[in-house]
Amino acid sequence: MRTSEIHRTTRETDIRLSLDLDGTGAGTIETGIPFFDHMLTSFARHSRIDLTVHVTGDLAVDAHHTIEDIGIVLGTALAEAVGDGRGITRFADAAVPMDEALARVALDLGGRGYLVFEGGFSPVGPGGIPGDLIEHFFYSLCSHAGITAHITVSGRNDHHICEAAFKAFARALRAAVAIDPAVSDVPSTKGTL
Repeated sequence: MRTSEIHRTTRETDIRLSLDLDGTGAGTIETGIPFFDHMLTSFARHSRIDLTVHVTGDLAVDAHHTIEDIGIVLGTALAEAVGDGRGITRFADAAVPMDEALARVALDLGGRGYLVFEGGFSPVGPGGIPGDLIEHFFYSLCSHAGITAHITVSGRNDHHICEAAFKAFARALRAAVAIDPAVSDVPSTKGTL
């Protein structure tokens, strides 16, 4: 079973997260940040990963700790669910348009966390979330999941740009974690990810 369940508590957040890589895209998301709930629900739907996220965070301060810590926990859960990577496709990419916005994502589940994020948001940011925090979410996710990701976004509407990025990341992740029937070992010349 390619699943993970994590409960992480700090002085800033309390997060319960579970996922199933071989799900149907069902999502139950409660972060306390409505726009981010929308993004994670879209992520679950388009990755076909069943995802449950329940968060209590210090939102009276701001959204930073909550969004960052969700990235950390989601990344950790993805790494746990992928395991040694035996049989996975490993590399994948996707491009998703949303009206005037376009997001392109290329992923490598090779065990090395790295993010290149090109493009950005207006000073207001999507859903009232500072745009740099969206990039930081993906950084936290990738560094804890061991994913190298290149994300390129363009457009004029912050909501469209952000949603296209989450959907493109989801579509690429769906393809990268897929089991390749032609591969029975770890897809690396090193023999390990």
